[in-house]
Amino acid sequence: MPSLRDRQARRATYVVYGVQGLSFASLLIQVANLQAKHGLDEGALTVLLLIVPVFAGVGSVAAGAFANRFGSRVLLRVAQPVLAVAVVLAGLAPNVPLLVPVLLLFGLTVGAVDAGMNMQGVAVERRYGVEVLNGFHSVWSVFGMAGALWAAVAADLPLPIVMALPMVLAVAASLHAGPNLCTAEEEKAPDPAVAPTGRFPWRPIIPLCLAMAFLYVGDAAVSNFNTVFMKDVLEAGPRVIPLAYVAYQATTLAVRLGGDLLVRRYGPAAIVRIGGLIATAGFLGVVLAPSQPLGIVAFGLTGMGLAVVAPQSFSAAGRLDPAGTGVAIARVNLFNYVGFIVGAALVGGIASATDMRVGFAAPLVLAAAIIALAPGFQPRQATPA
Repeated sequence: MPSLRDRQARRATYVVYGVQGLSFASLLIQVANLQAKHGLDEGALTVLLLIVPVFAGVGSVAAGAFANRFGSRVLLRVAQPVLAVAVVLAGLAPNVPLLVPVLLLFGLTVGAVDAGMNMQGVAVERRYGVEVLNGFHSVWSVFGMAGALWAAVAADLPLPIVMALPMVLAVAASLHAGPNLCTAEEEKAPDPAVAPTGRFPWRPIIPLCLAMAFLYVGDAAVSNFNTVFMKDVLEAGPRVIPLAYVAYQATTLAVRLGGDLLVRRYGPAAIVRIGGLIATAGFLGVVLAPSQPLGIVAFGLTGMGLAVVAPQSFSAAGRLDPAGTGVAIARVNLFNYVGFIVGAALVGGIASATDMRVGFAAPLVLAAAIIALAPGFQPRQATPA
């Protein structure tokens, strides 16, 4: 039975995931408005947006070293409010020279918070003794959708206000939840025989890193190019075009809501294997889609299949790091950004050279590769170096 302290930490971790989903969406949903405000062409916008995943990778690696020494609670209590401030500053930035350092700060802190919140999620899961990480990620999805909905409802307000108001809630919630997160001592191994060294071998987490990268190649393909595919390939109208991304996000959320129960019953390797199969079928459906309804269904299948990979990657990384150093989780999180950068460049490059259907063949192949990587998600432990 979880203790009162365990339940307290779990509630606080839900808040951290929700705040991160809201903060992330509050900036990314405004990319088009920021582009218009600063008069950026597509090339300049792409370069600016690359700042975020590149520096998020730096923030993730730094978070691993920091959390190993001080714990992820301290990391989150500092980085998450700063992330919210960065979102506000992005809305206020009057020109590109001031926007660039704000995006750098956003990237560093979003990477640190991504890593830190998953360290907390794994710590809670370890203390509960059952899978709970999908539930945390579903809260991230819910508040990400809430951030997008707020942007649509408040579209007539000035951009700085639209971006700042959700961040008031984000800062307040983060400050409230911070003291109740797992402490550094609570994150560490309950077995005193397992000594945290801070050094961790790469070999056991390579399948998790690759699966995370392949997942985000697919996510980048859908996020960046679903509207282009629906408009140019399937000739959808303005009312139909957004339905592909809605289907992707809705199925992602639905699977994550029930994902923990499925993992407890069938095991993480089986669930990741099934997810890879469904995602492969989804991308194959996108490549072959003869009509708009089937294209929307195919995008929904990709979300259904990919949804389980990230939570199970972090969960498996936590099991492979029994000392609870957070190093393995930070390394796996790094490949989130690697995959997103590679995915945008790979699919866009192939599509430019051929066509958009062929472009989506790349995430199709990598989704199939996730099936082969599924054994790496079995619940086993590694001995720290």
